[in-house]
Amino acid sequence: MSPPAPEFVDTNVWLYAYDGSERRQPAALQLLEGLAGRGDGRISVQVMQEFAVNALRASKLAMSAAELQDALEAMADWTVHRPAAADVAQAVAIAARHQLSFWDAMIVLSARQLGCAILWTEDLGDGQVIEGVTIKNPFA
Repeated sequence: MSPPAPEFVDTNVWLYAYDGSERRQPAALQLLEGLAGRGDGRISVQVMQEFAVNALRASKLAMSAAELQDALEAMADWTVHRPAAADVAQAVAIAARHQLSFWDAMIVLSARQLGCAILWTEDLGDGQVIEGVTIKNPFA
């Protein structure tokens, strides 16, 4: 039996996991802990950047700089896609093909390049397949 394909987790799931006031926190934590435990979780530098920007400006997260650093270190333990210059043009093509925002296309590209079968996000259509990656909403 072959090992399960890795799974990519978008920024919104990470933000919910760290937001104690968010009703979606338990589902987000369960997903992240499960993937981390199996070593199947994947993210990109973009996810880390978006998380940092939102954590710093989202007053309801109320994260200190030290807490944010700890969260980013935990994220860095996952396999992280570091896009190259050529990936930008590929993301533009994906965005055009599928009528996505550039940023969503970059997430899809990162998931595909990491060999992920699943992209966990609430930003795209649950069950939709984009570039061979199945979109799943963990809160649906």
